[in-house]
Amino acid sequence: MGKLQLFEIYLSNSRVIYSPGEPLSGTVNLRLGAALPYRGTLSPGEHAFPFQFLLPTTAPTSFEGPFGKIVHQLRAVIDTPRFSKDHKCSRIFYILNPLNLNTLPDIEQPNEATTTKKFSYKLVKSGSVILTASTDLRGYVVGQAVQLRADIDNQSGKDTGPVVASLLQKVSYKAKRWIYDLRTIAEVEGSGVKAWKRAEWREQILVPALPQSVLPGCSLIHIDYFIQVSLKAPEATVNLPLFIGNIAVNSPPLSTGLCLSGLPPPLVPTAPPEDLDTAASGPCPVAHVSLPTKSHSQQQQPSARPFSYMAGPSSPEAEPGPEEGSPGRRQPPLCLSTGATVPYFAEGPVVPMPTASNLILPPEYSTWDYPYEAPPSYEQSCSSANPGLSNGN
Repeated sequence: MGKLQLFEIYLSNSRVIYSPGEPLSGTVNLRLGAALPYRGTLSPGEHAFPFQFLLPTTAPTSFEGPFGKIVHQLRAVIDTPRFSKDHKCSRIFYILNPLNLNTLPDIEQPNEATTTKKFSYKLVKSGSVILTASTDLRGYVVGQAVQLRADIDNQSGKDTGPVVASLLQKVSYKAKRWIYDLRTIAEVEGSGVKAWKRAEWREQILVPALPQSVLPGCSLIHIDYFIQVSLKAPEATVNLPLFIGNIAVNSPPLSTGLCLSGLPPPLVPTAPPEDLDTAASGPCPVAHVSLPTKSHSQQQQPSARPFSYMAGPSSPEAEPGPEEGSPGRRQPPLCLSTGATVPYFAEGPVVPMPTASNLILPPEYSTWDYPYEAPPSYEQSCSSANPGLSNGN
């Protein structure tokens, strides 16, 4: 064996995640089979060199993406004399400045957007479609379910195409020009709406482990999330901006049975309308129906044991949620992000919400080889104006 048998950095208490302003301590351990010259001489045997640093209060939160990353690491070097090769070792650690969702304004309020689209067939206008979408909150943590509600008012004589809801992630990288990485995290599809019908669609999307929306200490990388609800025919789209943080909203999410602001009241079953003479009375009255779901990217085949996404520190894969009170359950859970390899903690009353079907991780998506155009900004998506290109803010 050679002179240097062991050269590693150990962090105190085996920690890997720190906060800005915290002390970082550990030891550099050596095991030598023979004397090793450096700026002096190290005798054979085991050696331990303790160290301690104070992390800057402005240290940015760790992040890794396809076009940029924020990485923190320790490096130890044995400076050997003359022309000998220096010995080096390193260890990566992570810095997290948690995003407390309670500090964001109106975070506990429902999120809502509406758009109206004219329905034309062979250049003849046959009416309009009103698409209204809302979520129960404006901010979530990993393990929570986004309660989505869409109201589609088809005031035309033609059936609409399917309705699709997607959880999207947009990462903006500032270089000589803005570079954007847009990814679909999860997607669910509902049926279309028949002519002269009004349909309500309720679904939920489980938030997997994702990087937080804000990276304190870094002005070059911006992370945005939003729910996009769209109709395929006519083409109508609304965007609902969301925040993903580490500390959950104190207020409990609104019950799915409650009426959200600006949306019609809960449906009450009624007798079907009587047949009307359309020639004398005009178009058929709009009927209210419930819209079924066709597919869900987080759905798997039913099994005897339901799944809940709460990734552990050693594996980014989804595993069955631990039983309440079992040794494997702990707070806060350590999560591995989807699309970025930085672990982080999620704190607060985070309890995965049951869904109509068992859920698993969203499907794998490949890293794009070149940047794509960015989706609309928060301001543009919330306004009725036509969206333009985002400037990354």
